[in-house]
Order: sequence, then C-alpha cells, then structure tokens
Amino acid sequence: MHLSPQLRTLLVLGRMSNLPTVWSNCLAGWWLGGGGNYWKLPFLLLGLSVLYTGGMFLNDAFDEEFDRQRRAERPIPAGKITAAEVWQLGFCQLAAGIFLLLFCGKVAGVCAVLLALTIILYDFTHKIFTASPWIMGACRFWVYVIAGGTGAGGLNGWAVFCGLALALFVVGLSYVARRESFRGRVPHWPLLLLAAPIGLGLVMNVGAYRTAALWISAVLALWVARCVKGVFTGGEPNVGWIVTNLLAGITLVDWLAVAPQLAPGLSAVVFVGLFGLTKWFQKFIPAT
Repeated sequence: MHLSPQLRTLLVLGRMSNLPTVWSNCLAGWWLGGGGNYWKLPFLLLGLSVLYTGGMFLNDAFDEEFDRQRRAERPIPAGKITAAEVWQLGFCQLAAGIFLLLFCGKVAGVCAVLLALTIILYDFTHKIFTASPWIMGACRFWVYVIAGGTGAGGLNGWAVFCGLALALFVVGLSYVARRESFRGRVPHWPLLLLAAPIGLGLVMNVGAYRTAALWISAVLALWVARCVKGVFTGGEPNVGWIVTNLLAGITLVDWLAVAPQLAPGLSAVVFVGLFGLTKWFQKFIPAT
C-alpha cells in the first residue's frame, strides 16, 4: 500500500492499525447495552476512535526523550514531525472525542472525560510507573462503559463485567509490551490475566449459551497460546510479534463477550472480520 510520507507519519503516530480493536470494543459494549439508538453509533465509533488516536499521539509526545535514546525510528526523533505539532494534535483529538461522545448521552459524556484523563495519566506515567499496565486496562474498561451506556438498554452488569475481563486481558498484554522498551525476561504471572475473559465467559454463559461460549473460548485460547508460546520455549521471544498479535486478539475477547447476545453467524462475521482487518492493517502500520 503506497502512502504519502505525511499520511504515513500520522498513521504511525496514531497506531491506526489497532483501530478495528476499538471498533470491536464499541460494538461489543453497545450490543451488551441493548443495541438500538443507531443514530448514536457513528458518534460512538468516531468519538472513541479519536480518543484512541489522540492518546497515541500524546504517548509519543510524552516519550520524546526516551525515544531519542532508544527508538530513534519513531516520528518525532526521526524529524518527520515536531513535538509541538504532536502535542497540539493529541490534545485536539482528545477534545474532539469528548465532544462527539456528548451526543451519546450523559453516561457516555461523563465517562469520556474520565477516559481522557485516564489516557493522559497513562501516557505521563507508563515509562516511570511499573504498575501502569493497570491504567491501560482501565482505558479499555471505560470504552466498554461508554459503549454500554450508549445502547438503548443503558449500562448494565454485562457491559461492566465484560469490560473488566477485557481490562485484565489488556493488563496482561501491557506487561508483556513493557519488555519492548525495558529489556529482560517476560514475566509469567501477567500471562494468567490473558485467560480472564475465558474464565468469565464460561462462568456467565450457561444453558443454551454455553456451547457458543465454549467454541469461542477455544478459539481465543488457541490464539493466545500461539502468541505466548515463545515465552516458554527458551531463547529470546519476539516481544513485538507477541504484542502485535495479542492486540489483534482483543477482537476475539469482544466476540466472546457478545456470545449470549448475538446469533453465532452474525457475531462471527463482525468480530472475525474485525480480527482480519486488524491483521491486514498491521501489515502496513506498526501496532506498537
């Protein structure tokens, strides 16, 4: 795919290849909140997309000095864009995202502000605070809450609990991702958090929903196992490859979350489609 240098710089800064995982979170939370309110759906998708990309811009802005020392290929140290421009674009996107989500209702508007503050806190602390992956998990949790509050049925326990399960998955993923910047052995205990959505899915899906939950749990478990097996086989694991593929796996977590809400065919088309779209985007734009 041929992209102009300026466009590619913006896409890299925003980690745009991961946007299908945000759309997947939005759709899962919205369906768990009862769906409906279709006129709000574009505001939900666009608002949370802009908050995500704004947060990624600010991530690079806060990391300017670190990247100059260890990741000179990043857009700011490489001289492809100035730090001042990245700061401005990042905060403008956060403001735009909050504005768009105000159209999704009071819950979405309030939680959008909380999400923006959580994003800033993560970007500011993630290189100095060893527990920062928990803040990253909180960011994805707020996405589910906002999406659930946008649905016609409003925010409910399904959206909250599934959001917590996703948050734990992202915490585990983020602890692995820290090894891209800080060399060392990948810790094993955070990998247990990657199983949180499976545990919740098997507990909460009973009766007629159990079969769908079992099948989707198996798909997710196999994908996670494929991603992390290098951690246990000896040698130096390719952390970037692991993180990139676990990020794509977020769409499978969302697929499991909606197992009791949607017909199997529809959910497979939507979430497996978003999984494939994420992997395709990652061929052109780095995920991390």
